[in-house]
Amino acid sequence: MKKLLIILLFVVMLIVNYILQVNFFSNFTIAGIVPNLFIIFILFVSLYSNSFIGQMFAVITGLMLDFLYGNVVGVTPAMLCVIAYLAGYFDKNFSKESKITILLMVLGSTIIFEFGRYFLLSAIEGYKANYLVCIKIILIEALYNVLLTIIIYPFMQKIGYAIDRVFKKENILTRYF
Repeated sequence: MKKLLIILLFVVMLIVNYILQVNFFSNFTIAGIVPNLFIIFILFVSLYSNSFIGQMFAVITGLMLDFLYGNVVGVTPAMLCVIAYLAGYFDKNFSKESKITILLMVLGSTIIFEFGRYFLLSAIEGYKANYLVCIKIILIEALYNVLLTIIIYPFMQKIGYAIDRVFKKENILTRYF
């Protein structure tokens, strides 16, 4: 029952992310670039739940974005699944307790997602890729995502440990939160 409630919470978080992405952050750009809240969302879901839930939300979120924005269907879910997989690796090998570690995860995940997506779309659609412009855009977006993560980290950590207790056995990090 608790797992079902958490999945419902993830669905609500996905809807809130979409509303914030479209209605709020489209008006607050840095050099015309908006953050990608969905990368942070998939990383959060995958770090604190389990691999299956993370992959499931990566596919659902990616398909939703591809259908809504008219992109080549499949590229965004594939790259979000890479992020979910990496989150599983991060969860096993790095501490979620450290704010710096989480920020580096967000930075790396944003760079991998956006560069992979850009590369795949340029290969599929057959346009010549301009990697210098791409790198500039990706770095600005990655820094924007890191700034947002700094702001939401305390909330993310508190909710995350409650979710962690449900999906994983209790450990020293989740016992007292």
